[in-house]
Amino acid sequence: MTKNISCSDAGKDCKWSASAPTEEELMEKVTQHVIEEHKEIELNSESISSIKSLIKDI
Repeated sequence: MTKNISCSDAGKDCKWSASAPTEEELMEKVTQHVIEEHKEIELNSESISSIKSLIKDI
């Protein structure tokens, strides 16, 4: 099953979304996007856990 997430899932006014075959690969994409576009978000264990809870299987 493919994993999917979008910024709108997190309540952000951002049209970015991504899909990947595994959670690990998807989180690599999420991390890169956050670093490039959402510098206000600190990637720590709490925020990563929150982000992972938004991942959907499609």
